[in-house]
Amino acid sequence: MNHPTRSAWAAGTYAAELRAAVAADPAAPVKAGVQGAGGYGKSTLLAELAAIYQAAGIPVRRAVGSPAAHGSGGHGAGGDGSGGHGTASHGSGAHGTAVPPPGTASYGTAVPSPGPAAHGSAAPPSGTAAHGTAPPGTAAAPWDSRDAAGSPAPNPRDASGEVLLIDDVDRLDDTTLFLLRGIAEKPGARVIVTYRPGPRSHALGELLGALGTPVLLSGLGRDDIARRLPRPAPPEWLDWLTAQTGGVPRFVDRVLTALDPDRLGLPELPRMALEQFHHDFDQLGRAGRACAVAMSLGAAPHPDVLASLLDLEPGSAAQGLAAIRASGLVDDHDVPLPIVRQAAQVLTPLEHRLRIVRRLVEAQLARGGPVLALVRPLLNAQVALLPEETLAAAFAKGADEALGECPELAVRLLDAAVAAGAPASKVAARKARAAAANGELDEALRLADKVVVDETAPDRALGVQVAATVLAHRGLLAQAADLCHWSVSHLRWPGDTACAAVGLIATGRLADADGVLSGPRDSGPPTSLSGAAVKLAEGVRESVTGAASTALSTLVRAASLSDPVGRTALLPDTPAAIAAIVGLHCGELDVAESLLSRAIESSTGGPLLSNRHRLLAACVHLVRGDTVSARTKLEAVHPEAARDRLLATAIEAGIANRDNDMTALTAVRGQARQAVAEHSPDLFSLLPLGELVVATARLRDQEWVQPHLREARALLADLGDPPLWTSLLSWKCLQAAVILEDLDTANRHAAELDRLAQHNPMSAAMAEGARTWLEVLAGRVDHDGAERAARGLHAAGLAWDGARLAGQAALHTPDRKAMLALLECARALQGKQPRPRAVDGDLLSDREREVAQLVLAGLTYKQVGKRLFISAKTVEHHIGRIKQRLGSRSREELLDRLRELVGPGE
Repeated sequence: MNHPTRSAWAAGTYAAELRAAVAADPAAPVKAGVQGAGGYGKSTLLAELAAIYQAAGIPVRRAVGSPAAHGSGGHGAGGDGSGGHGTASHGSGAHGTAVPPPGTASYGTAVPSPGPAAHGSAAPPSGTAAHGTAPPGTAAAPWDSRDAAGSPAPNPRDASGEVLLIDDVDRLDDTTLFLLRGIAEKPGARVIVTYRPGPRSHALGELLGALGTPVLLSGLGRDDIARRLPRPAPPEWLDWLTAQTGGVPRFVDRVLTALDPDRLGLPELPRMALEQFHHDFDQLGRAGRACAVAMSLGAAPHPDVLASLLDLEPGSAAQGLAAIRASGLVDDHDVPLPIVRQAAQVLTPLEHRLRIVRRLVEAQLARGGPVLALVRPLLNAQVALLPEETLAAAFAKGADEALGECPELAVRLLDAAVAAGAPASKVAARKARAAAANGELDEALRLADKVVVDETAPDRALGVQVAATVLAHRGLLAQAADLCHWSVSHLRWPGDTACAAVGLIATGRLADADGVLSGPRDSGPPTSLSGAAVKLAEGVRESVTGAASTALSTLVRAASLSDPVGRTALLPDTPAAIAAIVGLHCGELDVAESLLSRAIESSTGGPLLSNRHRLLAACVHLVRGDTVSARTKLEAVHPEAARDRLLATAIEAGIANRDNDMTALTAVRGQARQAVAEHSPDLFSLLPLGELVVATARLRDQEWVQPHLREARALLADLGDPPLWTSLLSWKCLQAAVILEDLDTANRHAAELDRLAQHNPMSAAMAEGARTWLEVLAGRVDHDGAERAARGLHAAGLAWDGARLAGQAALHTPDRKAMLALLECARALQGKQPRPRAVDGDLLSDREREVAQLVLAGLTYKQVGKRLFISAKTVEHHIGRIKQRLGSRSREELLDRLRELVGPGE
């Protein structure tokens, strides 16, 4: 639709320049060919140019090319915005038989008429190209009509002083085109024509060559559309409308004209705007309309494909496709614009659409091609006209295609397959897989169990995979391992041996795992996924029996094999996740972070394992002591499975512990109890268990976690206390003992860490740190030794632990110089710059800075006095003076200000 008040062509920069040039000097010679598909505002541009010339007193002759004059009729509607009546006009005097569609710019309004005959009934002479009745080669030129007063028009060969404005020049016959070329080549000529993109005849090419570089009309952008609105609209809605309409001015105007102002911003196309496409489709002709509907339903834009699908002659299909392209209904890739697709479906009877879809589906199923785009629109439609078998097969195949990107859609498609006649048992395993991927773990396990116990059900092996995966996500890895172990003997599937072995090892049953691994290998071909499974089992076994570096290297290779193909694979856990956990246990945090970043980017494991990867990435930051990044990543995750809830709760508790936020730590206590109760201990849950052991010690509420800790200890004992898995848990237990000032327990864990020190650098750093902690608790602080141990922990990846050791050593030393040096060491290990003493000195004295540092560390006034050999009353006096000097109105405000000056307590 073209509105006189809206310059549709103004979106094209070159069109704007042409208009500006004409307005600046109407008398200047001008030759231009304006190219644009239907709806881009060619007619509006010519109307505005005509108005400029006539306002300057320059005669204008205008015409519209006739489809019949060209002989093909392939382009459909004549005149952009006029509805294609093929009517010639002189000035503004459109003859009375041509009535523009509502809302378009008629010639009578766009160009002022010198006489009342502008709306009269004077018709062009019989046989002129305006009526499209003259055969090619004999038709009079389109401007050879009568002028506004009814007098015969001057001969075109004597067009000096006039401006020729020809719309849809590509529809003229060769004789007329050659005649126009001659006029355009004359010195001082003023000729402006418009044409649609598409194949060109030799005569049209010669004319356009004489006119020079074409003026290209482009679609509207977001800012252009915004300027057409009565009030501002959300940017996302403007982007949506641009995508729906392709920025085609006519389509944009249809939506804006039909839009209820109260619904501005809602992503919905008005029915009235869609109804106006009746005209566009009618102008394409029968073959063109059929092709447009078929393409909107998913047919390939190829003449042979469309001819076969619609029972058309190839030539008719080719003409129809050319008309569609010329009408602006498709994008640069011949894909119908979204508004065109919706209009085609709204304006085409359901039974006609279903017949086309049926043939498309049958063709795609026969060749093994994708069908999702074809069947998705049918989910809410009445589809009784389609054969049940064909429809059921198409819905089921569409579900397989949707699984990786949208498992919820896959579930709906499988339900539709059953509704179309597929036996429920035939798709039960696939529906269980889709439900699991969609996070519906209870429904997935229910369906999978039914499949596994039904010996006649197809895809029983898939049922086992689903059940094992769900059990692992629910924190029941032992049960998942038992199921996979049974499957190895009764129901083989690729990767069953590896999954069984990993689960058995992780739950303390190494001998059973060795028995599985020594048995028959998978019978399937050695694919990337099966190779990843084998490497995964080897890496997990090595983590228990061998070197940490070898285990991690093997697991990294497993992750590399699974990344390209793991998006739709159903897995209890991914190689990337397990490799990252091993990296966290041996201090290879950079490796863990890299693995998790790749897994998140490639969506390894699909939506079901996305939360796990993101939570483990937060764990990496937590271990480093970067609580800000850890919290940011945690807040982006919404864990639902028990395994994910345990990890998320532990991260939340770890952040509160490191930030010394007792309020937050207390708030997470209830969640922690439930999360631990839901999850059975296994190797891969030791990290969150260790965090909760420390958190409960801070709360003096450790009794409830002890049974779970004893289970974990028993599991490790069954595996021979493997150093890689035992060290970090022992370190966390040591931290809890330090908090509780339980020297006997601290000594026991320190001895265990010393025994494990030779396994990997992180174990060695923790062993040295444990010895230093014992010295600190005994009041024997060796400045050099404490700093060396703290820096060793930092180098092993435990940055926060190193900073805490240095800070606590500073609090326990009577040597003031050593205390200050250790506090600076703690700041440096946290990545902070040394305190600028000259600046701090302006606000706090050395003694006040010492008091502030200890108070921020959580010590009471009495404890601070003991460390500094002053009374509690003196400490209180120092704090009062600091509060007054800093202008703090509350204790919270004072603590915040002190953190800015001296950093958080160590």
